[in-house]
Amino acid sequence: MTYYIHAKKFFLENKTELGGYLEVQDNGQFGFYYPESQKPDGEIKEYGDKLIAPGYFDSHIHGLLNEDVMKSDWEGINKISEGLLKAGVTSWLPTTITASHEQLLEICKMFAAHKGQETGAKIQGIHFEGPYFTEKHAGAENPKYMRDPSIKELHEYEEASDGMLVKMSMAPERKGSKEFVRQAVKEGIVISLGHSASNYEDAIACVEAGATMFCHTYNGMDPLSQHAPNIVGAAFSSRLTTDELICDGHHVLEPTIRALVNARGPEHIALITDCMQAGLMPDGDYMLGELPVYVKDGMARLKSNDSLAGSILLLKDAVKNLVNWNVVTPEDAVMMASYVPAKSMSMTNKCGVIKPDHDADFVILDDDMTVEETYLNGVSRYKK
Repeated sequence: MTYYIHAKKFFLENKTELGGYLEVQDNGQFGFYYPESQKPDGEIKEYGDKLIAPGYFDSHIHGLLNEDVMKSDWEGINKISEGLLKAGVTSWLPTTITASHEQLLEICKMFAAHKGQETGAKIQGIHFEGPYFTEKHAGAENPKYMRDPSIKELHEYEEASDGMLVKMSMAPERKGSKEFVRQAVKEGIVISLGHSASNYEDAIACVEAGATMFCHTYNGMDPLSQHAPNIVGAAFSSRLTTDELICDGHHVLEPTIRALVNARGPEHIALITDCMQAGLMPDGDYMLGELPVYVKDGMARLKSNDSLAGSILLLKDAVKNLVNWNVVTPEDAVMMASYVPAKSMSMTNKCGVIKPDHDADFVILDDDMTVEETYLNGVSRYKK
């Protein structure tokens, strides 16, 4: 049955409205927004002092609730999907790490076999983080599987995933990278650059060949120097690309986050979590792929060398952090967690915005940006 949400504030795509009513149609999609002076006839759900935002889109996440894309069966993947509703996330890209060709093919096949069967946050495709990275910036990824990009492998992944592979992160200095980027983009894959010791020239050559994103900007990259702009310089200076950013206060410190946001503008920064299986779990010992990890003080680190190993960040907390640090307005923080990730994947036709005839996936927020409730297709699925 069609109903209307009455609330204090609505983060719509191009304007933040104060007060009013948002139509949620009986087909689970949004209808029109009506101002306070045009109270509609019909059922009204009262959220008088709350804020209404589009559901968040985590386009780079490995796991949650002790489940992980690299090891979990479908039941485990669906558990992540359900758990993400607590984080205000209504769309996500399950993300792999560097592994053997055979293991990645098997993961593709599992997702293809269960396409559209998730019952929580919607799987909008698969993101391959690797295996075409450079060993110097392996981070928490296994260097023994790192290799040059292969168009033959790409075609096998696309076929095995039944078209679900939509994004790949890779290092621009690997042999044949710009040729690979050109072909992958032609086939509809979004290319993100990272885990790289690349110079500026190789990075920008891949951007001009079609790469449109930078993988967790700053992390897994050489530091920026005024005489060696490198891949970080490309992330700062390329005009129309999107930079992923982990805003947990550990991966990137607040002043460095502010510098990137000020340089690029919030419309060019996609908040991601890079969360691994310890998300929503207690401190202790975990695995990231084949590598042992320990979680303590809000961080996941490799046991072998203490490197950061993904995060335990939830997207709702990344939004909250940016607002608490006064880096951006609430309006922009919401945009960075919803519209920008969706736009970076050319998916604003199905997620990331509150707009007529789009799925009614949205979150109810308090003034301090706490997620109070998450709706999927117009149905309340999580309540704090």
